[in-house]
Amino acid sequence: MSTTFLFGYSAFTILIIIGVNWIARRSRPSNIALATDGPTLEESLETEPTMSVTPPVATPQKQVSTENVSIPKVLTVLLIGMFIAILNQTLINVALPVLINDFNVSTSTAQWLTTGFMLVNGILIPISAFLMRSYTFRQLFLASMTLFFFGSIICSMAMNFPVMMIGRVVQAAGAGILMPLGSNVFMTLFPPHKRGAAMGMLGIAMILAPAVGPTITGYVIQNYDWHVMFYAMSFFGLVTLLLGAAWFRLTQPLSKPSFDALGVLFSTIGFGSLLYGFSEAGNDGWDSPIVISTIVIGLIGIAAFAMRELSMEDPMLNIRVLKVPEFSFTLFINVIVTMALFGGMLLLPIYLQSIRGFSPVDSGLLLLPGSLIMGITGPIAGRLFDRFGIRPLAIFGLTLMTYGTWELTQLNMDTSYYSIMGIYMLRSFGMAFIMMPIMTAGMNALPMKMIPHGNATQNTLRQVAGSIGTAILVTVMTRQTTAHLADDANQFTTLDPTLSQHLNDLGQQLGSSQAASMSWFTTLTKQATIQGITDAFWIATVLSALALILSFFLHGKKEPNLD
Repeated sequence: MSTTFLFGYSAFTILIIIGVNWIARRSRPSNIALATDGPTLEESLETEPTMSVTPPVATPQKQVSTENVSIPKVLTVLLIGMFIAILNQTLINVALPVLINDFNVSTSTAQWLTTGFMLVNGILIPISAFLMRSYTFRQLFLASMTLFFFGSIICSMAMNFPVMMIGRVVQAAGAGILMPLGSNVFMTLFPPHKRGAAMGMLGIAMILAPAVGPTITGYVIQNYDWHVMFYAMSFFGLVTLLLGAAWFRLTQPLSKPSFDALGVLFSTIGFGSLLYGFSEAGNDGWDSPIVISTIVIGLIGIAAFAMRELSMEDPMLNIRVLKVPEFSFTLFINVIVTMALFGGMLLLPIYLQSIRGFSPVDSGLLLLPGSLIMGITGPIAGRLFDRFGIRPLAIFGLTLMTYGTWELTQLNMDTSYYSIMGIYMLRSFGMAFIMMPIMTAGMNALPMKMIPHGNATQNTLRQVAGSIGTAILVTVMTRQTTAHLADDANQFTTLDPTLSQHLNDLGQQLGSSQAASMSWFTTLTKQATIQGITDAFWIATVLSALALILSFFLHGKKEPNLD
């Protein structure tokens, strides 16, 4: 069933891309066509002589048409759209147990509601550079919100798993367009010396949405039917779509690149298979034939995609951005941080809900203050980036993040609720100084014509890094849990008079020796799971420390590339 789903998603995504391509080209406004009659941006940069005079700071704003456009309204509706799209990704996690019961499906099958969403995003993001050059920002925004709205409608009416799956795929297609669109709009609208503050503002949507998602879902699940979540998503999606139609009138010159069907195919197979393989590795183990085969197919597909893009004069995704040293170095640090972050975000809810017995609402409320701090600190960190550069912010942020992650290696059954909240708040405060600034630093190293390609490369590798980090940490947790449980069980079977007396006393309280043994084994399992989680957090700490060491080699404040 998994293989069928994988190929089904890939085919469905390609059909969506081709359909949107055909519709948008037929409905492209005439004024945009006129804007592209002359040489393309790339052609102009190649033919014009290199000037020794520094261009004016506001040059990037010439890349878009802002006539009769209210920039605050554009940014407002864009942030709202990105917020609900990211929020939608987190809603399903808490609701999975309920959906498993309602649809009468297995856990592995239900997991496709999240895995499928991730796969479609991973397929669409690599071709986002092509989309940005083919369609206007307005067309892409309206298309993404339309897909998101109809996907939410389908989910809200779903009475069985296949219908729910279709709705999630349509939602993911919309979100996969919207996320890289937001980054490109912010990088294009704002001059380089203000991009830090701008991207910090963008980070509010990217940070707050995952924070409130589990809390909202937990509350809805406890008090209402799960369909209410998607009714709400449909409503907010429709409101955002109508606001976008009225306010989002941002356009940019288009270069009309040809649609590279073979490149899309290689990208779909490569990144889709790779993401699926790493996501399943956390569940099935690294020695699973499905995991090994999909990772190998993914690597072959990515290699074929890279070779094709390098051989083309006008590639769909120009991976030559990796030749820019500063972009590649910041991207490498970003990937390491993402691996540590995504895996940690999964482990902590497991500890809170499965081991400590906190409700989804309680665990969501515990994580909320940290995320609020990130949202508040993000714009401040962005302004500091514009003033001081990435190096001092990265060192400060990664120091706090490394220490906060190390504190999570000390978790036990007695760690208080508020202690965990304080640790997470400190860790989140540090992350605010690294997440968006490191992305902005990398993008500032690129010329304007390469920003869509750099954005697509960055988001794609972050997606892959998140899957790899999750797979590694989950694998460490599960295997170490098994090892610790085996060690504890060996001690359990030894003839320890103290242990025997304890079991006898517990048996008298519970009514039977069998109940006492089961209770004791449950305790051992919880202890072993905690040890497995803390071992995984040790790996996350090492990754964070590695990123900290690398941050000392970053450049200080540096003039951005204004080409």
